[in-house]
Amino acid sequence: VSVIVARNAAGDLVHFPLQENLHRDGILAITQVPAPDLTPEVQQQAIAYAETVAASMQYRGVLCVEFFILQDGRVLANEMAPRPHNSGHYTLDATDVSQFELQVRAMTGLPLVSPRLHSPVVMINLLGDLWFRHGDEQVSPPWDRVLSLPGAHLHLYGKQEARKGRKMGHLNITGATPDEARRSALQACEWLGLEGF
Repeated sequence: VSVIVARNAAGDLVHFPLQENLHRDGILAITQVPAPDLTPEVQQQAIAYAETVAASMQYRGVLCVEFFILQDGRVLANEMAPRPHNSGHYTLDATDVSQFELQVRAMTGLPLVSPRLHSPVVMINLLGDLWFRHGDEQVSPPWDRVLSLPGAHLHLYGKQEARKGRKMGHLNITGATPDEARRSALQACEWLGLEGF
């Protein structure tokens, strides 16, 4: 799981909802918000830890803190990313303020606002492997099909050349409910030839 917080020079702190992440081969594959498998107590503990880390360092900007949740429910910090983070790309479509806007606000002295989740979301990381699903020839994935799904928001990063393992973009799937977002995301994974979650 991970928590993204933003802190300004005055010490004001805000946070995004806790996100549940699935990694494959050490690379983020899927982010789900709200986190489907965590109790409110565990979520609050992770958020409190992330805010404590940012405050104790007198950090300024957006900070992502990744955690492991142990079998007994304990929260263990794994790593920090002192910047907008891949796991927070869902904020472009599912919250009323993105991690990028909060980075600008924190650095320029504009007021920090608490982000509100307006849609449950699944974020799918898009690696260059998708362009080589049928061998060595580079072929664009079936975006027209994927974009026919309700709540599909495609963000490609404008990279001219796809390479296996290269981050090429991400796909946010929003829904009226977490189950709706998950169903559409699973359909997108199937059409893209990605493993489900």
